[in-house]
Amino acid sequence: MPDNKIHVYLMPGMAANPSIFDGIHLPSETFETHTLEWFVPEKGMSLHDYAQKMCDKIAHPNPVLLGVSFGGMLVQEMAKCMLVQKVIVVSAVTNKHELPKKMLFAKYTKVHKLLPTGLVNNVELLAKYAFGETVTKRLHLYEQYLSVRDKHYIDWAIDQIVNWNQEEELPNVVHIHGEKDSVFPINNMKHCIPVKNGTHTMIIHRAKWFNEHLPTIILQ
Repeated sequence: MPDNKIHVYLMPGMAANPSIFDGIHLPSETFETHTLEWFVPEKGMSLHDYAQKMCDKIAHPNPVLLGVSFGGMLVQEMAKCMLVQKVIVVSAVTNKHELPKKMLFAKYTKVHKLLPTGLVNNVELLAKYAFGETVTKRLHLYEQYLSVRDKHYIDWAIDQIVNWNQEEELPNVVHIHGEKDSVFPINNMKHCIPVKNGTHTMIIHRAKWFNEHLPTIILQ
């Protein structure tokens, strides 16, 4: 029996696990969703090498890749390694020129190397890194979402974000961005679908918007 469904692979943001996509439901007669998970990179591994290894986890030809935040950067790197139908980038950047000034500053001063990433078991601190939000309420939820607590992985991820070198947006990329994103301010974005009142964690808090709009975005 031929497989006529569109296979959509979902990649969470830095330190997050696939539970951030629990609210995402696409019509099952047309789409089948699959989640990807972070693994701890080998020493000295580039983001491109990491992406190639992640491509091994894709079981269907010509998929749609959707990535959130750092996961959005990763799926763009994956699209350089394999044929994809479409790349959807959520709450992320599509080239290095969209990175905020503080991250460009970190690139040249290496100040990000001084971040206290040894405290990754402090969920409030990890949420600040991963989601750009100071978390006081719903701490138990963030403990559920942020389960990748390996210091080597966190150091590597921050370094890859700061030093991402993509000059131009790739073809066939759809960029969805929240108007109130505090990690990657929307003012830096050139082409994106804005989400009113959307924050960096809108994949969790605005799942209804995605359920309403993603099918059309994928099929366009």
